[in-house]
Amino acid sequence: MIENMDLGKILKRALKNGGDFAEIFEELSHSTHLQREGRRFEKIFSGADAGVGLRVVHDGKTAYAYTNEISEASLLGLASDLADALRAGNFDRDLGLQRKEADWRQVVKIDPTTVGLPDKIKVLQEADDLAWSIDSRLAQVTTSYRDQLRHIRIANSYGELCEDRQIYVVFVVQAVASDGENLQTGYEPLGGTQGFEILGGDAALRTAETAARRAIRMLEAPLAPSGPMTVVVAAEAGGTLVHEAVGHGLEADLAREGLSVYQDKIGQTVAGPAITVLDDPTLPGKRGSFLFDDEGTPSQRNVLIDRGVLKSYMNNRIYAARDGVAPTGNGRRESYRHRPIVRMTNTMIAPGQDDPAAILKSVDRGLYVTRMGSGQVNTVNGDFVFEVSEGFLIRHGRLGEAVRGATLTGNGPTVLKTIDRIGNDMGYGIGTCGKDGQGVPVADAQPTLRIPEITVGGQGAIMTQE
Repeated sequence: MIENMDLGKILKRALKNGGDFAEIFEELSHSTHLQREGRRFEKIFSGADAGVGLRVVHDGKTAYAYTNEISEASLLGLASDLADALRAGNFDRDLGLQRKEADWRQVVKIDPTTVGLPDKIKVLQEADDLAWSIDSRLAQVTTSYRDQLRHIRIANSYGELCEDRQIYVVFVVQAVASDGENLQTGYEPLGGTQGFEILGGDAALRTAETAARRAIRMLEAPLAPSGPMTVVVAAEAGGTLVHEAVGHGLEADLAREGLSVYQDKIGQTVAGPAITVLDDPTLPGKRGSFLFDDEGTPSQRNVLIDRGVLKSYMNNRIYAARDGVAPTGNGRRESYRHRPIVRMTNTMIAPGQDDPAAILKSVDRGLYVTRMGSGQVNTVNGDFVFEVSEGFLIRHGRLGEAVRGATLTGNGPTVLKTIDRIGNDMGYGIGTCGKDGQGVPVADAQPTLRIPEITVGGQGAIMTQE
């Protein structure tokens, strides 16, 4: 445990040959993973991990190393190795570490590490049984449960010392339906920075039923029409659109390295006047929330786009120093084995003033999207293609039949400028965002949105006026 060590001594050793910044990152974690597939348990895992990462930064260059041997002697040796990797002059400043405290706390009612394995197994067993009972056309059901207790401590050469205790619970059901010729999948996740209480009541059963019924509904659905049309993306679809088509382009490393369509556009209009985009890790219970990021910066609500105007990028300490601004608390890492990079947390389009029901009624013909699937985004020009996991036709302001096989093809900045109706509701999605070989927990969100025209790809007939 680094709290019992002379941290100032280790940091000064890391900077013995100079440097701009040094950091000690300790992580202690315990996790459980259960997976049931084919009516039997395929994975039952529970384990712990611990380690420390050391980082030295000079002139934007980083030297990073980590170890599982958590002792002062080991860390002093690692610090010497890093110092030899970056020779930049002498460092002789005294380090008086001051503990930083967050102004809020994660609320967990039932710590999952106190829940016995039989109780966790029972949740999966019951959810799995329910999903299979929905319809005889189900060919496969996979239920998965994960929890993690992550305790981090961070000390750095700025004299800062902080710690955070994060608890994550995720429950996922994926169902596959078959009619002998076609396969369709229904997927439904549940999770956040909450305890085992998130699965209280019938939450797990409802998740299983939703996934199974979605698979059957898509199996029965005709092919989606194709062509340009009005699309309403429901709040319940989550914020995949803002995360992929917009969020990554607002990460400072991409925006400053020529890999974002939003490069050098601070202060410019990049969206419609009703669009505000936020990244906010201070939301209680959301999957991307924390007290401190993985560099020790306190979490904060960041306004990225304010009423259409680009206000800021998400950054970490390195990119904040390059731009001469304060860190935004977006320095994140998968574990102590990884250096921190710029990442999203809970990213969203803020709610508007429109009634979601009125938005639907305003569309004569189009597509109503209730679940987004995977997609591809070119952050350099903003072009994207997304799969629609669940969608319904809109006819004369009313929901019509479900359709399958639809895709949305467009451009992120263009879509942000053309969205003309924004609901007063809000729906969240969860996931694990991958970047540079690292995965971190995130959430995304949006209200109901109307896109007046976007290209819908499908194998059905072109939708015509009736």
